[in-house]
Amino acid sequence: MPESAVHDAVLEFEYEDVRRARIVERSVSREVGEISGDRTRATIARDGAVVAVTVLADDLVALRAGLNTWVTLISVAERCSVAE
Repeated sequence: MPESAVHDAVLEFEYEDVRRARIVERSVSREVGEISGDRTRATIARDGAVVAVTVLADDLVALRAGLNTWVTLISVAERCSVAE
């Protein structure tokens, strides 16, 4: 993928406390760079109780697929973090 992608989106997820945000961030950050495909890439950042996922893509179809993937990963991490 070129150095600067044509499309991007930032998803922000705010949690009730820093502990839960840290758990979600650590859970999904393991997937950065591990998802196959060369049309998207993602980064994860956390600022206090907010987790931000930035998805960069070459085209809109890839952006939508990347967003769907990361929303699903965050959702799973959120469900699992409740059990802890």
